[in-house]
Amino acid sequence: MVRLIKLPEHKHETENQAIEKMPLPALAYIHLSQHLGKICEPEIKIQDIVLRGQKVASVKAHVSSPIHASISGKVTAIEDWPHPVLGRCKAIVIENDGADRALDQERRRAPEEINSLTPDQIRNIVFEAGIVGMGGASFPTHIKLNPPKPVDTLIINGAECEPYLTGDYRLMVEKTEEILSGIELVAKCLGVNKVYIAIEDNKPEAIKAFNAICDKRYVISVLKSEYPQGGEKQLIKGILGREVPRGRLPFDVGVVVHNVATIFAIYEAIYTNKPLYERVVTVTGSCLSNPKNLLVRIGTPIKELIGYCGPLEEEPAKIIIGGPMMGIAQYTTDVAVIKSTTGIVLMGKEEAAIAEEEFCIRCGACVRACPAGLMPCLINLASEKELWTESKAYSALDCIECGLCNYVCPARRKLTQSIKRAKLEISK
Repeated sequence: MVRLIKLPEHKHETENQAIEKMPLPALAYIHLSQHLGKICEPEIKIQDIVLRGQKVASVKAHVSSPIHASISGKVTAIEDWPHPVLGRCKAIVIENDGADRALDQERRRAPEEINSLTPDQIRNIVFEAGIVGMGGASFPTHIKLNPPKPVDTLIINGAECEPYLTGDYRLMVEKTEEILSGIELVAKCLGVNKVYIAIEDNKPEAIKAFNAICDKRYVISVLKSEYPQGGEKQLIKGILGREVPRGRLPFDVGVVVHNVATIFAIYEAIYTNKPLYERVVTVTGSCLSNPKNLLVRIGTPIKELIGYCGPLEEEPAKIIIGGPMMGIAQYTTDVAVIKSTTGIVLMGKEEAAIAEEEFCIRCGACVRACPAGLMPCLINLASEKELWTESKAYSALDCIECGLCNYVCPARRKLTQSIKRAKLEISK
């Protein structure tokens, strides 16, 4: 049974805000870790002049993705810098020259050239463009375009179930035809005929836009706006009725799932030969007077996004990158946007108040709410006692870190945090 919960959405602040181009940063901090997998190594050195779209870092590993300059200018440093996920990580610092000069390779491909591309050629272009999962997972996309088992179904994830975030919604409304062209390329690459475009019912304009241009090859699957509807396994179960077994992946049941922002990046890479050096970021929260959806160059410090959406209504007590359920609180606004940055949420003192933990009362609320069918309370107890073997036996590694157990717990137990720690210790 798929367990989903209705959460306060907080999407009205930005859902009707058209995507706006963010001014270029004076300094771009291009982190060397922008995907799941091995950290990249610089291909440039200090004092080098780089162009927008130029490859500046890569690594020869299977699970990897190259990184490109998001602005043109001079490399002034390669140094440790605050990272939104890792805490700190080496970053290439580029000083903007104000010209925004691009590589000559960034050009629109002719329709006949696109039509003649083979699946292997599509995968190679996606790899060279540095595209990763842009819904937050950041898994290298070229690998998902070449699953180790045959698949028969492609699901496009337009659920965007996290509260506050509306960047995917705006992309679906404003770039419908481009996303559809990207879907066609991915379906060709995977060799599938069945395509489902999954959109929650709180995104009526996106549903209308796709219904207007989609033919019978595509099924627009309208889902209830519940959380965590956008999880891969939850989508597959809800749409197809297929259960992905514990410890297995979607391709094990013949399915590949791609986020709409990833699909749009694939479209841009194939049609215009554009690497992934910018993305849409929702900047929102009660502290902001002008929340927006911004098209932002990778490496832009989040303090510049916050300043662009200001002035502040109040000083934020917590700044989260991502959504409030699965996002990560930041300790500094110097941290820069990376490929998986979906949103920046500024919370006031009331919203960010941390309740005092009480003893577990064995009510079972976390068990009933868990979309992965786990027993968070037991993993929590094992983790607190540093019993990692027991944590693994309770299937801690299957936790999707959605945060629902924390949300429903009447004792305000830090369940998700303790499960994250267990997963980290188990994987060591």
